[in-house]
Amino acid sequence: MSPLIIEAILLLALIAITLAVIFNRDLLIVIITYCAFSFIAMFLYIVMSSPDVAFTEAVIGVISTIYFIITLRKIDRRCK
Repeated sequence: MSPLIIEAILLLALIAITLAVIFNRDLLIVIITYCAFSFIAMFLYIVMSSPDVAFTEAVIGVISTIYFIITLRKIDRRCK
């Protein structure tokens, strides 16, 4: 499969995930979706031959997801 097709599919997935984050009301689902966004972005960086940026994205994505879940335990889960 051509790298351009893979990049296009990944970019469309990033757009779809972004829309899911914007329009969802449950914060736990938003955090999980953000984690998926980070994973897709990391995979896109690998396809674009940037392993150092992909590694940084993976580390920051995991750390920020953990912080978001810890914070979510202290607040209400649903947006009003």
